[in-house]
Order: sequence, then structure tokens, then C-alpha cells
Amino acid sequence: MRLFALKESDRLGGGVAQALGVDLDPHEERDFEDGEHKARPLVSVRGEDVYILHSLAGESGVSPNDKLLKLLFFIATCRENGAARVTAIAPYLAYARKERQTKARDPVSTRYVAQLFEAVGTDCLVTLDVHNFAAFQNAFRCRTLHLDSGALLQPVVRELAGAEPIVVFSPDGGGVKRAQLVKERCEAAMGNEVGFGFMEKRRSRGVVSGDLFAGEVDGKVVFLVDDMISTGGTMLRAARACRERGAKQVHAMATHGLFGKGSEALLMDPAIGRIVVTDSVASASKAGAGREAKVQVVSTAPLIAEAIKRLHANGSISDLAGMES
Repeated sequence: MRLFALKESDRLGGGVAQALGVDLDPHEERDFEDGEHKARPLVSVRGEDVYILHSLAGESGVSPNDKLLKLLFFIATCRENGAARVTAIAPYLAYARKERQTKARDPVSTRYVAQLFEAVGTDCLVTLDVHNFAAFQNAFRCRTLHLDSGALLQPVVRELAGAEPIVVFSPDGGGVKRAQLVKERCEAAMGNEVGFGFMEKRRSRGVVSGDLFAGEVDGKVVFLVDDMISTGGTMLRAARACRERGAKQVHAMATHGLFGKGSEALLMDPAIGRIVVTDSVASASKAGAGREAKVQVVSTAPLIAEAIKRLHANGSISDLAGMES
């Protein structure tokens, strides 16, 4: 087995390698003066089962497009040089939010990205908590593994809630199913009273609207659950609404902490207690720097390492994907 982690994902890659008890395999990455790029493995991959980790969230100086192309080229060069099987591990998958047409002549970018992975010979794609699971499954024709980070976040819920009654809350209608699964997990693992709620949210041309608020939060510890935090506007809107209705505490939980432009308001606002994210993107740790009491980053390395072990051994992966066996 060969395990590579491309630049900007090497910190998480190192954690995965440590959890597996192996070293990351060496590779070379070069950026040319005109902006072109070259990467190659520095060990033989012929006949090997190859795993390449690269999270595709844009950050300062590196766009999602740059990262996607680098990953695709590295997959292709491994196939070109005789790899028996190549698995791409993209903890955050770029363009997963644009999975359907909402306006005339809209692109369906998720499907186009899937076609690119398939074109370079990807045998399997592994990712965490995509925006729309059904659209993700339907877009790809190669094998996919969608990891469920819920088990990683569960201990934090227990720590923050103590014995208090809790409410699992979706900050928009589109995330209701995701929040319901978290509620079920809490009910199975904890002795707390567990309620549920959600807010209506409609977005058109950058304008957010919708006033419906469902759920009883008065005197409860509320956990806002979403797949990602980008600007944080959706989370902050829901947090303020919950606090106005008497919530004792409000915490935000998401797999992907993008923390883009405008997220400073979320990080500073007292309506939010703790913001819990994973290290699926490097920007999460950077956003939390100096705000250790506010932002808590949970490592995905053990989950990804376990997925690699089972894929390599052709073992069962249903529980990692949050499915019943």
C-alpha cells in the first residue's frame, strides 16, 4: 500500500499515517513560473494499492480549482506508472453544493467533477459529509465511500450538554435529514432529553429570507447542525433566533469549517457558545488560532485511517458510512 498527502493536506495526511502506523510516501510537487504545476511519486507505485489524500477547499493563495487539478493529475500519473488501484481521499469535496439546476442554464458541477475523477482512472473516491448525499451517489459511476463524521462529534455533544435537555436544530430546511440523524444518534448514546427543531431559509441572489421557526428551545442546550460553515451567516441567524426564544446555550457543529470572508461575525458573536468542526479543511485550525475557547477542531484522521484499512483489506465499510449492515 502507498499513502500520499499533497501539499496543503500534509498535516491531516500525517495524522492519518500515524493512525495507520505507516509513513507518508514521498512525492515531489513543483510550481512553475507561469503557474503550471507538476507532481510525481518518488517511490514505485507499480502494482500497488495507492491512496492519495487532498482536501479540495480553497484557501489563501490556492483555489479549489488548483487543488482539484493537482489531485486529478497525481491520480493520472499513478495510473500511468502502473498502480493497481488508486483511491482519492478528498475529505472536503469541491463543487458538491452545485448538484442541481436552480436557475435556467445552471451547471450541475457535482456531476462534472465526478466525470473528471472517472476520466483519470480513479477506482474509488472517499469523502466526508457532502452537501447532498443522494446527489453525490447519483453523480459518480466509480466506487465511492461517504464517511459519516457523526461518531467523532458525539463525545463533544456529551461534554457540552452534561445532563441538560438538548435540542438538535437544523439552521435551514435543507439540512433537516442530517439533523434528524444526529438526533437519533444522541438518543441512542445519551440519557438526555433530546428535542428537534429547524428554521426556514430561502436564498436567492445572495438574499436570505424565511421566518418559520419550528421547535421548543426554551431552557435547552441547542446544537445547530450543518455540513459546513462558510460565512457563518446561516448559523448566526439560527443562533440568534434560538437565544431570542430562551435557549440556555447554543453551539454550532459542522464537519467542514471553511470560515470564509464574513465568518468573523460568527466567531465573535456571544449568541454562539462553542463552534465544533473537524480538520477536514486546513482553514478550520487557522480560524481557531487564538480562539481555543470558541473553536474546537476534532481530528478525522482515525476515521480516514480506518476507512483505508478496510478498503485495502476489502473489508466491510457500512458502519463507517453510517449505514446499517
